[in-house]
Amino acid sequence: MPVVHVYVWTGFSNEAKRRVVSGITRVFAETGVPPEAVEIIIHEVPKENWGVGGERASERLSHVEPP
Repeated sequence: MPVVHVYVWTGFSNEAKRRVVSGITRVFAETGVPPEAVEIIIHEVPKENWGVGGERASERLSHVEPP
């Protein structure tokens, strides 16, 4: 049973989460894994706790909003 961890910034919309779960499940199903065996855990991390290029994402990517 695959367990997939997905890390996103806090504020990722419920619709975006639904699409991520559906898409990841579909990819595994295409390889023969039963959809009911796929587990996906979405972790929401505040931008100030996420580093990109030596800076906190809250500072470096303040103009980027999660989907």
